[in-house]
Amino acid sequence: MEADRRAVRRQRQRRRRGWLGTGGAALACLAMASLAIGSRPVPPRIVLDALLAYDPGNDLHLVVREVRLPRMLTALLSGAGLGYAGALMQALTRNPLAEPGLLGINWGAATAVILAVALFGLTGVADTMVFAALGAGFAGMAVFLLGRAHETGVDPVRLLLAGAGISVTLGALTGIIILNASPTVFDDFRIWMAGSLERASFEAVVVLAVSLAAGIATSVASVDSLNAMALGKDLGQALGADPRRTWLVSCLAVMVLTGAATAATGPIGFVGLIAPHLARAVAGPDHRWILPFSGLFAAILLLAADSAGRVIVAPSEIPAGIVTALLGGPFFIVTVRRFRMSRR
Repeated sequence: MEADRRAVRRQRQRRRRGWLGTGGAALACLAMASLAIGSRPVPPRIVLDALLAYDPGNDLHLVVREVRLPRMLTALLSGAGLGYAGALMQALTRNPLAEPGLLGINWGAATAVILAVALFGLTGVADTMVFAALGAGFAGMAVFLLGRAHETGVDPVRLLLAGAGISVTLGALTGIIILNASPTVFDDFRIWMAGSLERASFEAVVVLAVSLAAGIATSVASVDSLNAMALGKDLGQALGADPRRTWLVSCLAVMVLTGAATAATGPIGFVGLIAPHLARAVAGPDHRWILPFSGLFAAILLLAADSAGRVIVAPSEIPAGIVTALLGGPFFIVTVRRFRMSRR
């Protein structure tokens, strides 16, 4: 019997490593494609030359290094952060529909960013990220309080409805602020609000890398508790998990990850919904694997969406947030039909 269990564990480990290698290869191919495609195609050989032997006098090298490289890295890091945050939210709420976009977290961050720009004139990602994280935290707190059934704790259906209500309210508030702001603010954020990577920069890449590292480091301490809490609050406590500490640490990680991603790319939805489901399908129920796989798959999804948006209507482009919405809408419907949202 023990030999059978060891064989099953070894098979699962091989499967995980296989998917990890496949995902890494897909991400590398998409990263190269993101550097090569666009309104001005760049041959792969020149892309490699621009990365390995940069020539500032070559205009194609400039396109790759100064425009497409920060955009590719921004998509990769933002996607990883949103996927990681979505996996944490689904684990905390035990709700398969939880993700930063659907529960209003993205819109809380976006509203805070717009306020920072319109009222204080802040434009840098590093400056607005603090406001975005605070906005994400306030929105998350409001959704949790509104979606809480006092007798039974967090109710999945109430949580989703509360998220929809908060999203609509914050979206309307954001629209009012933008329409009454200066033309410069309106032009800067008109496309950003659709979830675009046009404003990508190396400054954003640095901020995203630091926030992703901080979010991962913050949540690592609660991974075992997340596994225990997935069995239910009472059983999780019996196994030694501290629900309050787990919620506090994980929510802090979600605030940092979502705030940075939204400040850099705008409110992009559904990436944090799809990636954790894919991760659970290949990694099983262990959050030590679900979290990194969610980050990997979300990075692939956002990078693919951004690349596709530059090809579909070339030489124009469709913001990545619209592409992810087109993909995520049907996935959301399938998920709603597949999972029975029971009250807890």
